[in-house]
Amino acid sequence: MSGDWRQGWLLRWRTTFIITLGILSLFHIEIDLTIVASLMSVIGYSLNDSIVVSDRIRENFRKIRRGTPYEIFNVSLTQTLHRTLITSGTTLMVILMLYLFGGPVLEGFSLTMLIGVSIGTASSIYVASALALKLGMKREHMLQQKVEKEGADQPSILP
Repeated sequence: MSGDWRQGWLLRWRTTFIITLGILSLFHIEIDLTIVASLMSVIGYSLNDSIVVSDRIRENFRKIRRGTPYEIFNVSLTQTLHRTLITSGTTLMVILMLYLFGGPVLEGFSLTMLIGVSIGTASSIYVASALALKLGMKREHMLQQKVEKEGADQPSILP
């Protein structure tokens, strides 16, 4: 199937969410609105990271014409690794300060964010791209297809 490779990106978000919930349940942390808010933030953070990585892969498929998908994924991950680690590192430092000095009100939120961002970063580096590649992502999937719009041959009614 042509869309199977997309499951690699979706599995990354699901895995991050499920592992974060699993760790919270191991610590017997009650799920309240702040936990739900932090879980949604973790999913948004993971989504943003996936967009950055997949955009770089798409750019490199256009630039590097002769490379295999494996080589292009490798180059793309190497190029985005620095950005991912710096972004995640600074985010984790801020969240750690919230956890240490935020008091009991922010404890659940910051702990969930610490776990989720850590798992999400590892997942973005090691899981999502490798799984998308394993599921058959190719150059054709990342390059835009020209689509004929219906009525493109008709004259416009606007001046």
